[in-house]
Amino acid sequence: MAATSLTPTPSIRYRAREEGGRKPIKEFSKISIKWRRRISIDSPIQGRGGDVVTVSNNNVKALEINGVLDDHLSEITCKDSQALPRPLSVSAGANSAHASGLRVAYQGLPGAYSEAAAAKAYPNCEAVPCELFETAFDAVERWLVDRAVLPIENSLGGSIHRNYDLLLRHKLHIVGEVKYAVRHCLLVNSGVKIENLKRVLSHPQALAQCEHTLNKLGVVREAVDDTAGAAQFVALHKLQDAGAVASSLASEIYGLDILAHDIQDDPENVTRFLMLAREPIIPGIDKPFKTSIVFSLEEGPGVLFKALAVFAMRDINLTKIESRPHCRKPLRVNDDTSSSPLKYFNYLFYVDFEASMADPNAQNALRHLKEFATFLRVLGSYPVDVGQA
Repeated sequence: MAATSLTPTPSIRYRAREEGGRKPIKEFSKISIKWRRRISIDSPIQGRGGDVVTVSNNNVKALEINGVLDDHLSEITCKDSQALPRPLSVSAGANSAHASGLRVAYQGLPGAYSEAAAAKAYPNCEAVPCELFETAFDAVERWLVDRAVLPIENSLGGSIHRNYDLLLRHKLHIVGEVKYAVRHCLLVNSGVKIENLKRVLSHPQALAQCEHTLNKLGVVREAVDDTAGAAQFVALHKLQDAGAVASSLASEIYGLDILAHDIQDDPENVTRFLMLAREPIIPGIDKPFKTSIVFSLEEGPGVLFKALAVFAMRDINLTKIESRPHCRKPLRVNDDTSSSPLKYFNYLFYVDFEASMADPNAQNALRHLKEFATFLRVLGSYPVDVGQA
């Protein structure tokens, strides 16, 4: 089995405060999965209905629903339906007081923006740091944690493509979203001044979001796994010629000084995070809902137009369209030409639209799309985050 180490983040932060103000904490452990058993998936489409996947932990069965769900959103056939985990309620997927006791995975070290987003999504939860994005997905699938909160797009840096790919690879459901305002700080060791800086460390997205400021400083940018990890590295090695782009909380945790506040290129710097669970929530129509899907199409003139038209003709607003190369089938061959066959990139299309899967209008749109889509999967139908970032 995988070698894992779990460190509950909240207790770390509170311990630092109880011991009297800001005290540097140098080392943190994260969930690190060195080996895991992969579930083999021969084809992303298993037809209508659902496939039952057995999770090794306590022989609990998890239900994955692929494709468009016809009557009442599901066609589930199982001899032992009582053994299956129940779908979450709408309130369980959203920000609620019931988050107390939940273990929520995020990528990065304590002090990362993802940790703050997890706390915003699930107040009073136990935030569990993970080494990689994929580790967080694995932790939920293997019942090490209850949820995961992971970034999907930023208003300055754009989409986090790795997590789009992992949404398709893993069988988790989107049960909510949370928007978090990211305010970057330039952190240094005590006594270091701006003129001393020769390099700045941070996550690639954070470096991109502070491009103008870093250009003015004329520093070399070095990419690391996460913002809090950059702060820890600078503090741990007592660097005098380097700083880190990270949160103000990271400065408290790792004992660094804040050389400059709000160094992002735009003050309205917001990251959208997805809340992931093993089971879907029960969609409703009593509040604004969003549905996320992924599909692929055959090559041909107007095919993508036809796919998007199924939403326009039903007055369903699309809020996000993202295309990603199909890693399993990267190229498709067109034999219609008289000369040698042409090869095209094969794409997957990720789409978010403003409608609940409890709405017959949305169900009809996806039935229509399925008529000419070669693959279609509903990633989740969940409440829209209408609060302040």
